[in-house]
Amino acid sequence: MLLTGSQILVECLKEQGVDTVFGYPGGAVLNIYDELYRHQTEINHVLTSHEQGASHAADGYARATGKVGVCIATSGPGATNLVTGIATAYMDSVPMVAITGNVSVPLLGKDSFQEVDIKGITMPITKHNYIVKDVTELADTIRKAFTIAKTGRPGPVLVDIAKDVTANKAEYKKVTPKVVVRQTSTIKEDAIDGALELIKNAKRPMIFVGGGAVISGANIELKEFVQKVDAPVTDSLMGKGAFDGEDPYYTGMLGMHGTKAANLSVTKCDLLIAIGARFSDRVTGNAKKFAYNAKILQIDVDPAEINKNVDVHECIIGDVKSVLKILNAKLEKQDHKEWIDEVIELKKSKPLTYNKEILSGPYIIEKLYEITKGDAIIATEVGQHQMWAAQYYKYRSPRTLLTSGGLGTMGYGLGASIGAKYGKPDKTVVNIAGDGCFRMNMNEIATAARYNVPIIEIIFNNHVLGMVRQWQTLFYGKRYSHTILNDKVDYVKLAEAMGATAFRITKKEEVEETLRKAIELNAPVVIDCQLDSDDKVWPMVAPGAPIEEVFTEEDLKNKQK
Repeated sequence: MLLTGSQILVECLKEQGVDTVFGYPGGAVLNIYDELYRHQTEINHVLTSHEQGASHAADGYARATGKVGVCIATSGPGATNLVTGIATAYMDSVPMVAITGNVSVPLLGKDSFQEVDIKGITMPITKHNYIVKDVTELADTIRKAFTIAKTGRPGPVLVDIAKDVTANKAEYKKVTPKVVVRQTSTIKEDAIDGALELIKNAKRPMIFVGGGAVISGANIELKEFVQKVDAPVTDSLMGKGAFDGEDPYYTGMLGMHGTKAANLSVTKCDLLIAIGARFSDRVTGNAKKFAYNAKILQIDVDPAEINKNVDVHECIIGDVKSVLKILNAKLEKQDHKEWIDEVIELKKSKPLTYNKEILSGPYIIEKLYEITKGDAIIATEVGQHQMWAAQYYKYRSPRTLLTSGGLGTMGYGLGASIGAKYGKPDKTVVNIAGDGCFRMNMNEIATAARYNVPIIEIIFNNHVLGMVRQWQTLFYGKRYSHTILNDKVDYVKLAEAMGATAFRITKKEEVEETLRKAIELNAPVVIDCQLDSDDKVWPMVAPGAPIEEVFTEEDLKNKQK
């Protein structure tokens, strides 16, 4: 049938099973929005307050559901406002399709009004990107974009469409999307045999879980693998939930703000099995001194990650879930009781601690975990609150922590929580923010209020840029250069003005009742929690130091004596 480009785009979105898109209209996408109006009963469009919020919402939707998230923006500033969200998705391997409009083909390259080369701008931060100048190529381009976004290591794809393409007509024929198969052709038998040999010879094995295990949905296979190897487990920020955070074999997060048990165990182990992890600098600390007693086995879908940051002894390239299935079928049950007992004792003797006498981030998060029974989706911004959310909420299943791990995007979590709620409407969704992060995209509270999206925004309001201040305290002689937020913004009044319900917490005794009230309301809620400016995230590894030099506040005081 003969359809306009806009009609073809919407039909292709329906082909792909898209039920929700996030965006902001403008001149170059008017034809697209006119068509979305005609299909509003089939595709729900969420108008965000800013295009960046749309990109983060699409990202949060994708992380929470495993489906491809979709966002739409107009040309020029609309398109460039998506860039941070696209980069965030790229760094954390999130499947997303960003659709932008551009000026008509005759106006391209002439510095036309609201023209920008968004294809060139986003080239380094997308898996692939396109500019469509011919309506006959539109349908195939959209289909390719979705396939690329979710194949192998997922990531964002951008499709830029010239405005006249959305009005021109072409023949359209519905195509059923092909099922994306897991990447298994790269799994080599000799690599499997080499891995099995390393595992069988290990006396002190350790399993390190990254975001790839979450993306591949390998939590069941991972649990069996842990039992067969008989090894303690640590994870990265992105790996949380792939392995049950309440399991006795779980030692906590690894790296700069990882637990002592995890950091010291990785340093002592003789085999480190990295599953879907990229060895970020925040995990390894001094890479030359990382896991120096161990041989390293890396399992990853992306060959570019092998030997990129840390040299490995053996690797298996392929989908994590598929690799673990093969290893589980071939691996005999190992026994490392002495090593397990040693690590469990280390866990008991060096637990995470915080000051329980005052209202603090860790206390609020522990209460939140208790009240939600761990059955909530937690989004975060970036900073101290993010690390406390990683440390003190126990993620028991995948896709329950949504956070910007790679890019570290302040302002990510609020949009992401809105997207997550659309993707998982039956789940309690909470965004944990610092006051500095909340300022960045707080206008999305208006979005939540407009659509009555029942998300809970918890602001850890310590009146400073907490993580930057922590570094200034520890490494910059307490020179607090532009990190003090001592203005008079009232977040309760601000939230109420945007249409949300708001509470303020100033003492510990108010936490439980307020959290329960917020959940029961089933409406957009903002909770302003007044915290101490000098609270810090412990433990910590100094930048560039080996992870075995992890220290707590008590260690620091003893050293200063």
